[in-house]
Amino acid sequence: MAAERGARRLLSTSSFWLCCLLLLGRPAPAAAARSGSPPQSPGSSVRTFTPFYFLVEPVDTLSVRGSSVILNCSAYSEPSPKIEWKKDGTFLNLVSDDRRQLLSDGSLFISSVVHSKHNKPDEGYYQCVATVESLGTIVSRTAKLTVAGLPRFASQPEPSSVYAGNSAILNCEVNVDLVPFVRWEQNRQPLLLDDRVIKLPSGTLVISNATEEDGGLYRCIVESGGPPKYSDEAELKVLPDPEFTSNLVFLKQPSSLVRVIGQSAVLPCVASGLPTPTIRWMKNEEALDTESSEKLVLLAGGSLEISDVTEDDAGTYFCIADNGNETIEAQAEFTVQAQPEFLKQPTNIYAHESMDIVFECEVTGKPTPTVKWVKNGDMVIPSDYFKIVKEHDLQVLGLVKSDEGFYQCIAENDVGNAQAGAQLIILEHDVAIPTLPPTSLTSATTDHLAPATAGPLPSAPRDVVASLVSTRFIKLTWRTPASDPHGDNLTYSVFYTKEGIARERVENTSRPGEMQVTIQNLMPATVYIFRVMAQNKHGSGESSAPLRVETQPEVQLPGPAPNIRAYAASPTSITVTWETPLSGNGEIQNYKLYYMEKGTDKEQDIDVSSHSHTINGLKKYTEYSFRVVAYNKHGPGVSTQDVAVRTLSDVPSAAPQNLSLEVRNSKSIVIHWQPPPPATQNGQITGYKIRYRKASRKSDVTEILVTGTQLSHLIEGLDRGTEYNFRVAALTVNGTGPATDWLSAETFESDLDETRVPEVPSSLHVRPLVTSIVVSWTPPENQNIVVRGYAIGYGIGSPHAQTIKVDYKQRYYTIENLDPSSHYVITLKAFNNVGEGIPLYESAVTRPHTDTSEVDLFVINAPYTPVPDPTPMMPPVGVQASILSHDTIRITWADNSLPKHQKITDSRYYTVRWKTNIPANTKYKNANATTLSYLVTGLKANTLYEFSVMVTKGRRSSTWSMTAHGTTFEFVPTSPPKDVTVVSKEGKPRTIIVNWQPPSEANGKITGYIIYYSTDVNAEIHDWVIEPVVGNRLTHQIQELTLDTPYYFKIQARNSKGMGPMSEAVQFRTPKADSSDKMPNDQASGSTGKGSRLPDLGSDYKPPMSGSNSPHGSPTSPLDSSMLLVIIVSVGVVTIVVVVVIAVFCTRRTTSHQKKKRAACKSVNGSHKYKGNSKDVKPPDLWIHHERLELKPIDKSPDPNPIMTDTPIPRNSQDITPVDNSMDSNIHQRRNSYRGHESEDSMSTLAGRRGMRPKMMMPFDSQPPQQSVRNTPSTDTMPASSSQTCCTDHQDPEGATSSSYLASSQEEDSGQSLPTAHVRPSHPLKSFAVPAVPPPGPPTYDPALPSTPLLSQQALNHHIHSVKTASIGTLGRSRPPMPVVVPSAPDVQETTRMLEDSESSYEPDELTKEMAHLEGLMKDLNAITTA
Repeated sequence: MAAERGARRLLSTSSFWLCCLLLLGRPAPAAAARSGSPPQSPGSSVRTFTPFYFLVEPVDTLSVRGSSVILNCSAYSEPSPKIEWKKDGTFLNLVSDDRRQLLSDGSLFISSVVHSKHNKPDEGYYQCVATVESLGTIVSRTAKLTVAGLPRFASQPEPSSVYAGNSAILNCEVNVDLVPFVRWEQNRQPLLLDDRVIKLPSGTLVISNATEEDGGLYRCIVESGGPPKYSDEAELKVLPDPEFTSNLVFLKQPSSLVRVIGQSAVLPCVASGLPTPTIRWMKNEEALDTESSEKLVLLAGGSLEISDVTEDDAGTYFCIADNGNETIEAQAEFTVQAQPEFLKQPTNIYAHESMDIVFECEVTGKPTPTVKWVKNGDMVIPSDYFKIVKEHDLQVLGLVKSDEGFYQCIAENDVGNAQAGAQLIILEHDVAIPTLPPTSLTSATTDHLAPATAGPLPSAPRDVVASLVSTRFIKLTWRTPASDPHGDNLTYSVFYTKEGIARERVENTSRPGEMQVTIQNLMPATVYIFRVMAQNKHGSGESSAPLRVETQPEVQLPGPAPNIRAYAASPTSITVTWETPLSGNGEIQNYKLYYMEKGTDKEQDIDVSSHSHTINGLKKYTEYSFRVVAYNKHGPGVSTQDVAVRTLSDVPSAAPQNLSLEVRNSKSIVIHWQPPPPATQNGQITGYKIRYRKASRKSDVTEILVTGTQLSHLIEGLDRGTEYNFRVAALTVNGTGPATDWLSAETFESDLDETRVPEVPSSLHVRPLVTSIVVSWTPPENQNIVVRGYAIGYGIGSPHAQTIKVDYKQRYYTIENLDPSSHYVITLKAFNNVGEGIPLYESAVTRPHTDTSEVDLFVINAPYTPVPDPTPMMPPVGVQASILSHDTIRITWADNSLPKHQKITDSRYYTVRWKTNIPANTKYKNANATTLSYLVTGLKANTLYEFSVMVTKGRRSSTWSMTAHGTTFEFVPTSPPKDVTVVSKEGKPRTIIVNWQPPSEANGKITGYIIYYSTDVNAEIHDWVIEPVVGNRLTHQIQELTLDTPYYFKIQARNSKGMGPMSEAVQFRTPKADSSDKMPNDQASGSTGKGSRLPDLGSDYKPPMSGSNSPHGSPTSPLDSSMLLVIIVSVGVVTIVVVVVIAVFCTRRTTSHQKKKRAACKSVNGSHKYKGNSKDVKPPDLWIHHERLELKPIDKSPDPNPIMTDTPIPRNSQDITPVDNSMDSNIHQRRNSYRGHESEDSMSTLAGRRGMRPKMMMPFDSQPPQQSVRNTPSTDTMPASSSQTCCTDHQDPEGATSSSYLASSQEEDSGQSLPTAHVRPSHPLKSFAVPAVPPPGPPTYDPALPSTPLLSQQALNHHIHSVKTASIGTLGRSRPPMPVVVPSAPDVQETTRMLEDSESSYEPDELTKEMAHLEGLMKDLNAITTA
């Protein structure tokens, strides 16, 4: 706001209209008004509101004697306002005052505060007054100047002793104003305060966990400007810890406390005893977590500090001290107050004389603020024309010119005060009131002024008469003016005033042409003067002659009876007294006493002839209101104000409700209950009395008293296998009410096992009816596992549509509201607190509508089978969950057994239960309600809950209703990320990897993390280095750290609602030296697999080339590059020669029969869905980015073939990408989707970090024919001699692709290392093979996926254990990258054997074309080698 106001001061007069536009819409904290150059309208002008408000207002100040004080005040206006000061409502004369002076900005300076016991001239309430001549006056809020009094000790430290490890307190209580000036000394030396030794707000010193060093002489000192004031010295002795125990006592208990929103509060609580006690806190029966809360802090000794107090912090706080032997508790009420705040501020108003206006002012605060109004600095006194309406608003009736000015609404309560104001401008009658905006004037308002046009005005209305005169109202009628006999478009204004009063009010007719009006709220027997004016489109006409009318006198009725009082005489009677009315207006004949129960609208009355009466037969501990009306011969007089009083409390008249017993184990039972109905409690319930006995010994009764509002109790120490009877009675201060009926429960013979889920029920039977199915079952055979109940699931075709849970004693259930002739699947599971057991399944088909045959119910004759209730309760319906906040959901439902208006008139109650399914073994929570809704609080944020409701009436209960679900809103994370670990990246000592787990209380979807790190753990958090992590990643690398340096790391999670708490600092020291040169397996910074390690190559592995171990992705030396290129070229040349030899040999073995087979195969291929054209064949593009290749063998080989060589081909973590660049992005998205032949689910995160990469396997001659791997723009594949093999290969490319991965885990485990080749998508390995001659038949592949076969494959008649390959063209579909094996030249013997087994060959024309391609390939290879 200060910046906004400062900007306003910079506005020049030339831009005044912009200033007005900005200021008029602003809800100024002080009185604000506007004025300036008026816009002109024909013959009239509109004044604008003037900016006039406080920039700074004085605030409450605490001072000491002799010090100087400044009370700040500054106001803005044009011209500059005159500033004056009031003290306690009286203006200060600052001209002749030598101690107090006015500063240039308007602030008040007091040079030396004077304060003594009998002279306090400076202490009091100050108010700043700003005045602008000819404009008005505004006043600031009042500020209290408090001067700390003379030091006086309310209590002083006393000698005491404390056992080592216990807590001690030393009192030094002074008045509140002097607490900030109190300090302590030990042995005449200043005492340093820390987490163990603290000073309470009262000045008391608390020492916790006392040690020998704490012994000594203590005193407190008050230094408040004058000479210091010392308390008495007291010795504190620290005694050694004895071996005996001592009683637990409070040294300091919490007391009722009041604080203002935003302040801090300390609830003291210090206890002593042996063993040393621990302190915990509860608020309104809810345990407080002081360890993880930033708002709540447990101070030394056990005191509770609440920072930044809000209204939600108010309540009853319990301090509980426990030392293992005993527990004591103390409680205190904490009240939170709030300063007045404006919900609605007054706004500027334009008006005409005689109009009525209302300044609106809505405020809030705690306690509720009182409102008073000020006009131009003077208090507005309510009168007939200035009224306070709606408690806060100011109504001004019959405006006159002198009512112009500034009006301020001042709100005040015990905490403070605030003011806001507005300006009233009264316009001339010929100036229309601006309509847009309603409380301000802008440059566009001129269009809305509706100036009167030139033309004749109407004459005076004729024959104005009072057609009806009463005591409180008068009805006037008249005729149209003579100038306008029809008068259809005329409106009229009636002006009236009391005789002798200059202030005139106005009442307008409601529509044009109306010629009557009723003036209300007049005074009896009073003379009023009336006149009427007509208006047309040109303006207001002449006024009628004044009409003098006197209202009728009122009947002489009695006034209100004074001094009415009411007091409770007993729990059922109240006595009311009063006196004779001061204005009886004749003899009082009798009185009528009216009374009504609070919260009802039915008022009863009694005729009374005396001045007192006692009403009997009232409800106990119930509030009633009373009023009295006196009667004389004219009738009833004025009623008194209502007085309220409550009847006295009594013992409860009804027993507690809903008593239930829960057998926990063989020695304990939990008893639950609900309070008696509210109408029967007859007072504040102070506790409950529990009585229990063995069923066999009814005379031996044990009694337990439960204090407070506790509604359950655990009774332990019972005998095994014994039946007990229980009953509960409620207590008030008057005594004990009636007890419930005896309720019995039997402890278990032995403790059942609840560490595991129940076993499967031993049987399940279903009997279908038309619209229902009767389900019956028997419990699990293993009776040693606790069964809490059974879950029945059912649905058409699936048992998961609906789920119903029943009690563990129940053995059958009827599923209602089913569809006839439908197949239902039913499942039954037993459950306990650990979870649900194994389900048992059954199915049944409901009968058709036409089947009216009776079906006998099959009920298992098992123990605990309940007798069915002939009239079961209907479960509630329409259960709905309405989410209100991150921890609150409202549950509503309907009860079809109630009347249509859904009003509960009997003693039924509802039980609401809820739970979340995460974790699965979450217990249900229950609560009872007597209305059709319930507010469930204390839920977890962003959590899905399920709710169901049942109704109970007497001993009858319904089943649980259908479940409703609701997910609470998100909330900021309330716990930090977990398991933060820092490790050094292998081979990169300057790089570390931070790992963590999500926070346990994320309260929403985690959208990112912030990593803070620093070398100084004690540095301010804004000095730490920040590393943001977007998304839900749980690991992050930080690079370029300093060697041999300790770093500290913290992590903070965030979601859509904000940031969560930080984790604890984790320390990590970077290594001393950079050892990257000693770690050849380290990945270069450009690698995509950051932090990954190579697969274990085994102890027998030898590098294939000296110096070729450089990291992939980094440039190699020229020598390494040359050697790598020579190897690649050599392998290619040898492969080509072998292929040529095979092709020549096979050509000679071609037979006509084989040609027919190949023709048939081609015809089959021609019908395949992948089609192309031989014209699409393009010459191979033989460029190889050898710097992008990496030579490493894979871990295992699927085939221990001796002709496989260990020639390493570099690999990369990226997928193989076809030449078609349009597919690059898709490949990138799937780049790590395949790890060997294993599924993605089997790959761990660690395996991913160890550099598990997809493998591309290239086939060699000895393998069976498969689809060739392609990556150059050629579309055709080599034909095979066997039509069966050929057709099999091409019939289903999807199947071929899926079969191209490694066959099985046995194949992988039984081989030796195979060389693999990995190619980056951005630099594909093109034409790393012999180009194939296109077959004469129709091509088999889509030209959209250009490719060239690496090697032509020969079909073998017998199966060979082999590695399968697939076309890279299939990468365009959703397939992971496939392995490709790089072949090496086979030896002569193996080649000869392979050629003998081969049955396919080339035609001479095909061989000629192929040789042409080979010559081009050799030229390209020679060019590469030369370069």
